[in-house]
Amino acid sequence: MTIQLHTLPNGFRIVTETMPGLQSASVGIWVGAGGRHERIEQNGIAHFLEHMAFKGTKTRTPLQIAEAIEDVGGYINAYTSREMTAYYVRLLKNDVPLGIDVISDILLNPIFDPSEIEVERGVILQEIGQALDTPDDIIFDWLQEEAFPDQALGRTILGPSERVSGFSRDDLSDFVGEHYGPNQMILSAAGAVDHDAIVAQAEALFGHLPRVEPKTLIQPAKFGGGERRELKDLEQVHFTLGFEAPNYCDEAIYTAQVYANIMGGGMSSRLFQEVRENRGLCYAIFAQTGAYEDTGLTTIYAGTSAEQIAELATVTVDQMKRAADNMSQKEVDRARVQMKAGLLMGLESPSNRAERLARLLSIWGRIPSLEETIGFIDNVTADGVREYAGMTATDAGSAMALYGPVSAAPSLGDLRTRLAA
Repeated sequence: MTIQLHTLPNGFRIVTETMPGLQSASVGIWVGAGGRHERIEQNGIAHFLEHMAFKGTKTRTPLQIAEAIEDVGGYINAYTSREMTAYYVRLLKNDVPLGIDVISDILLNPIFDPSEIEVERGVILQEIGQALDTPDDIIFDWLQEEAFPDQALGRTILGPSERVSGFSRDDLSDFVGEHYGPNQMILSAAGAVDHDAIVAQAEALFGHLPRVEPKTLIQPAKFGGGERRELKDLEQVHFTLGFEAPNYCDEAIYTAQVYANIMGGGMSSRLFQEVRENRGLCYAIFAQTGAYEDTGLTTIYAGTSAEQIAELATVTVDQMKRAADNMSQKEVDRARVQMKAGLLMGLESPSNRAERLARLLSIWGRIPSLEETIGFIDNVTADGVREYAGMTATDAGSAMALYGPVSAAPSLGDLRTRLAA
């Protein structure tokens, strides 16, 4: 595998990884603009803009955008996260120039046709409605709001319907003008790619653009913590706990991820074994740790009945307490192997490699070697995980969100008291 990086004078970065033996490639542009970069009156506009990417340019209609890629057997899509928006394609190696041309057209030549804005507004409002009707989806937005209250990081990516209903063509154009400069973009490609050819094409398409400095900087994260309980007549209580975790530049993030894996990362995890297998309190339970530029969040989720929510919640925090005392070397070893295997298996996909390159470059300004990443995982110790488990149980900021027949659920204060006992 060969990773190559080139930066144009205006700050536009191109990173590629050639994967010998492949006949296909994944290529996309990652923009450093997501939900976190929105002012409160803009909440939801980054996601709205992502939807509008496929609604026509100065040279292609919406149908022509889709046909350009699908006529050659390719796939095109996009997503919005809290810190990035991505536009990407997967296609055969001879069609890589076409893929780059289509994505650049989307980013450089949007027309934001008023009639298309109204059509897509309706689509997004339906998406918001669908999320509200999906308990094991919306519950994570509510937990995020409780963890980071009154902050862009805590607000939903989709935005509230009242905001989405009011966005105008000028609002979209203004957000592009502030956040879609060449120095805020990364073109990443992996698979059957020719680095020099991609650099030449990118320079022709983006090299003339002036740098753009955002008018407002992102708001530093401040973990708040709190509790949200939404009573609704559902079959299950959807239960989430969140704990403040390290940011993605802190080496402790690897310890946090090993801890989450041990607690709820698979069928052998502590929560799965005790809560589901031994007690039969739920069908689904898991834990995971995610990270941002300046903070992180360890999340525990489960769904259970109204009659069993109290027991499930108390057993969950009891397992957290025990982890600080009796976390074994065997559990740490298994979690580390699972993390490394997941990383290596994922890298067999050019799409995953292209995304990894873009994310690492945006975080570090360079591409750490695979060996460096694996080294961080291998450096996690049982003592370190036990210490982290104790800190999470007693000192970390916490948040909770519940949805469904929640009357019998203990309060966050009750759970914190049990953790500290």
